Amino acid sequence: MRHGDKINNLGRKKAHREALLANLASQLITHKRIVTTLAKAKALRTYVEPLITKTKKNGNEAQISHQHRIVFSYLQDKAAVKELFTVIAPKVAARPGGYTRILKLGIRVGDNAETAMIELVDFNEIYGKSVAKSAEPAKKTRRSGGSRKKAETKAEAAEEATPVEETKPEAAAE
Repeated sequence: MRHGDKINNLGRKKAHREALLANLASQLITHKRIVTTLAKAKALRTYVEPLITKTKKNGNEAQISHQHRIVFSYLQDKAAVKELFTVIAPKVAARPGGYTRILKLGIRVGDNAETAMIELVDFNEIYGKSVAKSAEPAKKTRRSGGSRKKAETKAEAAEEATPVEETKPEAAAE
């Protein structure tokens, strides 16, 4: 029975699995997105998200350098740790969690493995631009039922109330 055994072993011994996840995490931090198998991507998400959370801890200089040492013990890559603390941490400072996104890509031709792309959410320009451009919808509560409809009708009523001056085509020709 597997009671309480939640870790995906990925068909590897502990040392090999930790080395694999450390390498995948440092590549994800460096390149902001990588393509791997779905099982490795899901295991990587649980490995790298706590590390990104550790970069958000702010305090005195001793606490910050201690967080650097903790993250370095997981990644074993100075360049990735520096990138994580200098580039990624300021960008995800306001995000409460969920720093990565996994997109399924289909199956790999050689061995029929299910592949996926794992990426850092705040570094995707395609999704970031569309979210920034969209207007914030009205808050919807459980009790009001249709507060969004009420907000739309108020906006339409305001548009109808303001008089729109029409230009006469005769005056425009002169």
